[in-house]
Amino acid sequence: AYHHARRGGLVEHVAQMMRSADAIADVYPALNRDLLITGVLFHDCGKMWENCHEEDGFQMPYSKTGELMGHILVGTELVNHLFHEILASPEAESWKTLSPSSDDVRLHLLHLIGAHHGTMEFGSPVWPKTPEAAALHYVDNLDAKLEMIFSAIATAPRLNTQIIERVRPLPSHLVMPLPVFEPPASEPETTGTA
Repeated sequence: AYHHARRGGLVEHVAQMMRSADAIADVYPALNRDLLITGVLFHDCGKMWENCHEEDGFQMPYSKTGELMGHILVGTELVNHLFHEILASPEAESWKTLSPSSDDVRLHLLHLIGAHHGTMEFGSPVWPKTPEAAALHYVDNLDAKLEMIFSAIATAPRLNTQIIERVRPLPSHLVMPLPVFEPPASEPETTGTA
């Protein structure tokens, strides 16, 4: 219920994260862009089982899988299963000479999914231990927090014209942001003399 909690919200979240991760990979060229983007795509895939809206409704029923496993474990299990299924295909024979190895790629992708919450107290079974895992965690956290802030600016009660009442889990009241600076239109140049 904290961020992107609406029909289509998961798609919006992943799409925004992909744009952010792609831009960050330009700034930090040592990041493995392919791995990072793939990690973004799959980091919350387990939510399709954890947060399973009914087709015709807006109520989110609880699922036993979601309660017992959570989206991180469901996601790692799904990706691991898909990876093994793909590696069993005839096409995968030609990948055996590629570097990094398919198994290394699988392991790093699973780590990205497992570490994307950043700390164990927020549900990750491991801390981010690679540059891509750290980048994915921060991109995920940035998108979630900004979604909460922009939503609060649009809908939360005001304490006065500039102060927005605290919206949990954010730690404090918010203050209205400055508008984006737009330089004044330049005066048209005059030609000739008077």
